[in-house]
Amino acid sequence: MLIIFGVVALSLFLQQEFSIKQATLFLIGIGLGITLLHAAFGFTGSWRAFLRKRRSEGIRAQLLLLGVTSILFFPVLGKIFPELHVNAALAPVGLSVLVGAFLFGLGMQFGGGCGSGTLFTVGGGHVRMLIVLAFFIVGATIGSVHLPAWAALPNVGKISLIQELGWLPALLLQLVVFGVLFYLVRNFEQRRHGDIHKLGHASGNKSFIDQLIFGPWPLWWAIASLAALNYLTLLIAGHAWTITFAFGLWGTKIWAAMGGDISTWTYWQGAYASKALNNSVLADTTTLMDFGIIIGAMLAAALAGKFAPDSKIDRTGLFTAIAGGLMLGYGARLAFGCNIGGLLAGISTGSVHGWLWLVSGFIGNMAGVWLRVLLKIDKPLEA
Repeated sequence: MLIIFGVVALSLFLQQEFSIKQATLFLIGIGLGITLLHAAFGFTGSWRAFLRKRRSEGIRAQLLLLGVTSILFFPVLGKIFPELHVNAALAPVGLSVLVGAFLFGLGMQFGGGCGSGTLFTVGGGHVRMLIVLAFFIVGATIGSVHLPAWAALPNVGKISLIQELGWLPALLLQLVVFGVLFYLVRNFEQRRHGDIHKLGHASGNKSFIDQLIFGPWPLWWAIASLAALNYLTLLIAGHAWTITFAFGLWGTKIWAAMGGDISTWTYWQGAYASKALNNSVLADTTTLMDFGIIIGAMLAAALAGKFAPDSKIDRTGLFTAIAGGLMLGYGARLAFGCNIGGLLAGISTGSVHGWLWLVSGFIGNMAGVWLRVLLKIDKPLEA
């Protein structure tokens, strides 16, 4: 009840002091947090399960999410409704994304979470993930300082499939690629195990309402909920769901408050970044949604009886949390976003850099899985 009261109070405050738009985006963040925790919808564990055991249900769910989100986004971005002013998550296709996504993928396996995964596990009470988040912020802040130099490295500029092909041909092309990838990962699982895990959790004897409130959710529910909430974000905020811009913003504000000199940090002199830096963090859309995800996951964990902080962290866990957090933050800034702002938002709005992010980030995860075995964090890979 205390969490619900806090959500209502903060929503009313945001509406009064800022706008109904800010309050609504905060509530969308709450919905995202509830969805992510109840469905345990993450990228890191799913990619590790596929790389180690060839179990593909998590990746198949992600491909379906990308497909549904693209179907929702492409017509709007293709201006079939001219009165709607929305922006694609376009970024240059080049070395910055290639290196950044690889580092982020490596950090996923060291830190034990991605952008969305870190937030909802923090909300779920995982103390180690607080350390990951703290160094995620440090890495993103350092990355924002270095980004102008990385962005100056060779690249082919921003490429939009929607602008190059038209929204319908571009959408059909993406859906074909999603279908091929879906078939491939499913076939890998079938060949390894002789069966296919379904996209859902057994609900036992729970009623629909009980399962909706207390969880766990089938992955189908998560796909529908995440796509719908992301679509609302696009329509209300004017851009797709993002996460990690806020981390660099928080770190830069903290450094400035401690007396640090940020006058030479070129990234924060841009129009959008400078405005965010000079305003309250509650005026920043990404910050509000990130706060919402953490609180929503906290609420879901409390309802499910899963909120149980564990403060036991060994030396290896501390090292991987710090290293993972730094790689996640730095990589996300170089790659113009994490698995949400770079991969999901990029691909679902037609940006080619999102596809480069997917390939390089997956290779980074492969390296991370191998290093976890080398450092004896995990058992050797199955034959």
